Amino acid sequence: MRPKSSFLVGLIGSGIAASRTPPMHEAAADVAGIRYLYKKIDLAELKLGVEALPELLTAARRMGFDGLNVTHPCKQAIIPLLDELSPDAEALGAVNTVVIRNGRMIGHNTDWFGFAENFRRNMQDAPLGRVVQFGAGGAGAAVAFALMKLGVRELVVVDVDLAKAQSLVNSLSARFEDGRVRAGQDVTADVAAADGIVNATPIGMDKYPGTPLPTALLRPDLWVADIVYFPLETALLRAARALGCRTVDGGGMAIFQGTEAFRLFTGISPDPGVFFATFASLGG
Repeated sequence: MRPKSSFLVGLIGSGIAASRTPPMHEAAADVAGIRYLYKKIDLAELKLGVEALPELLTAARRMGFDGLNVTHPCKQAIIPLLDELSPDAEALGAVNTVVIRNGRMIGHNTDWFGFAENFRRNMQDAPLGRVVQFGAGGAGAAVAFALMKLGVRELVVVDVDLAKAQSLVNSLSARFEDGRVRAGQDVTADVAAADGIVNATPIGMDKYPGTPLPTALLRPDLWVADIVYFPLETALLRAARALGCRTVDGGGMAIFQGTEAFRLFTGISPDPGVFFATFASLGG
């Protein structure tokens, strides 16, 4: 059988007009020599909510889509509508990539891979004894999963909603060695004893300015990672770099979750450099 040479893919989410994902995928396809059309399905523009997902998935199947990326607010709502989940998507309870094959829809989660790959490439030999993560939402679940896979010995999860933090801790403890993850309540003490911190909250975005912890708690020997990429240099990273901390921004996570989704859709491992160049050409 000849390999497939053309693909129809979409992104379902709300407020996705400025998404860089479609041009990154299409640029990678051009380099790979395949035809690739990536359509944005913006619930906000269509004046629809998650209740429209069954209709949209039926349409995608009938119109011959090869896959879909899924973002807010659909990552959990889509799960009952799929035929199958990958082990990672099942473990995280969230889907951001749907592969459509022979009429069947299979849900995957590449968000955790995006964070892990970005960290591996930019934080070689970073100490992973104790890490404090801020944020226990959907993105936080993926990042925490990645940190555990990376080998963090003790992960402390901090969230303004302690019940949400504890729920994530319980979920991770069921899959990883018990005692490696706990909810944090004393941020000052936890950060003082940490090797690194991760911001997995929206704080630092243009519309959510600020930092997830007091910058006075930072010190030069900490490494600091942020998943925000609008802007690439958040207030947290700016303060950390001023102290001499090792840092990694959120751009790479966005890129590597995309390269993995592209591989799942096409069977082709794309050149990450094309994703990086396209990302940068679009403003950052």
